[in-house]
Amino acid sequence: MTTYPGGPGTRRSVAAQLRLLGVRPGSTVLVHAALRPLGFVCGGPHAVVLALRDALGPDGTIVVPTHTPDNSDPAQWRNPPVPVDWWPLIRAEMPGFDPAVTPSRYMGVLAETVRGWPGALRSAHPQVSFAALGPAAEQVVAGHGLADMLGAQSPLDRLYDLDADVLLLGVDHSVNTSLHLAEYRRPAPVRERLGAAVRIPDGGREWVWWQDIRLDESDFGTLGQALEATGVVRVGSVGAGTARLVRQRAAVDFAVQWMARNRTTEDT
Repeated sequence: MTTYPGGPGTRRSVAAQLRLLGVRPGSTVLVHAALRPLGFVCGGPHAVVLALRDALGPDGTIVVPTHTPDNSDPAQWRNPPVPVDWWPLIRAEMPGFDPAVTPSRYMGVLAETVRGWPGALRSAHPQVSFAALGPAAEQVVAGHGLADMLGAQSPLDRLYDLDADVLLLGVDHSVNTSLHLAEYRRPAPVRERLGAAVRIPDGGREWVWWQDIRLDESDFGTLGQALEATGVVRVGSVGAGTARLVRQRAAVDFAVQWMARNRTTEDT
């Protein structure tokens, strides 16, 4: 029989823990979450979203990544790769990204719960969209351009302007997407050709190409440890798991300097 020391988590207890962690009423917070480490929460992801809304209050906004990395050039697929003779067919038949219906992949159940919440808005990028719920939602997700997809004019850049927080629930900085914004702020980043299927106004779809920087999150875990050593990250408990909260500006600004010291231009 499974037991839960201290009792199950609830909407009320999770909201209280989020407030204790430092979630600011009226703020905008980008949430990355794995709910399993939080243990049993009565109501599951629905209750966690409600708790987030309670902690933020009516003037706060929740943002989540709703990325669709499988909508990409099959020539770049590695886990697993697909035969070369499949590539043209995949490019011709991949459904065009539709912000209203295309599910995210690998982002977790919390992100999907926010994406489907009444009133949530989603950005239009076919690979790295974000969904937002709250008064700042439109400001965060509007105008998400195809190129420089996590850089200037992306939702990450809007979050920086809004002095948003990053909340890591049951995960660490290895999945802290905001650190990619620092890669765009490095000099002369290496670029590569990317592709995806998009929906077009007549209801059809087409394959599009663009140039973007070569992203690399392989050292984000190490970067995050160095960031925490500076004392700017608040660490606490949510449910049975560990949560981290950091101002996004502090994380991005630190990451720019850290990458300058620890990465070569070729590694960008």
